[in-house]
Amino acid sequence: MKSNAVIIEPPKQARAAVIWLHGLGANGHDFKPILPALPKTMTDQTRFIFPHAPQRPITINGGMVMPGWYDVLGMDLTAQQDAKGIRDSEDILCHYITHEIERGILAQSIVLAGFSQGGAIALHTGLRYPIPLAGIMALSTYLPLADTLENEIHAANRKTSIFMGHGLWDPVILFSQAERSRAELEKLGYPVEWHSYQIQHSLNPDEIVDIGKWLTALLPHDL
Repeated sequence: MKSNAVIIEPPKQARAAVIWLHGLGANGHDFKPILPALPKTMTDQTRFIFPHAPQRPITINGGMVMPGWYDVLGMDLTAQQDAKGIRDSEDILCHYITHEIERGILAQSIVLAGFSQGGAIALHTGLRYPIPLAGIMALSTYLPLADTLENEIHAANRKTSIFMGHGLWDPVILFSQAERSRAELEKLGYPVEWHSYQIQHSLNPDEIVDIGKWLTALLPHDL
């Protein structure tokens, strides 16, 4: 599989990688502008990979074709889910993880990140991944296929740090749904670092600061 991503190489030799998935209808350029706001000590030695989602028809948008990690079948995101699309995107994300490992980055120095749909895929994949990862960053998102998780989780990432950030006024993925996902993860024993913000379906400067602190604490870098 060929790479289909925006890749930002660090000025120094890469010692870590963040694979960051965008939301529905966006593309790999969406979160690139955030990088200058993150701590330079960390970004100087971290490769950032922003994959582009495949083009697919989205049911809730009248079948319109757009970049999406899976189909959205209705307003209730967990009532009927596109399991095949989710698992296909899991395979895509695993491809990027494998590629980084082949390039010399330790799995324990790789963070899976994502916003909205992208965050759902980061959570879904990271919890099932068979090698310990540095962390999972789930922004303005929820836990997909939660009913299969307990039977599919891998012990390798039971202690992996999970950052969840969500807007109190999010009209796309409701704050209450994110809280339910957090509770499901904590019930299974996952360490969740939870943050809420006075925003809708987006990021704000406070969240970017929190993301920077979390990444810096997890990833290798020179002091």
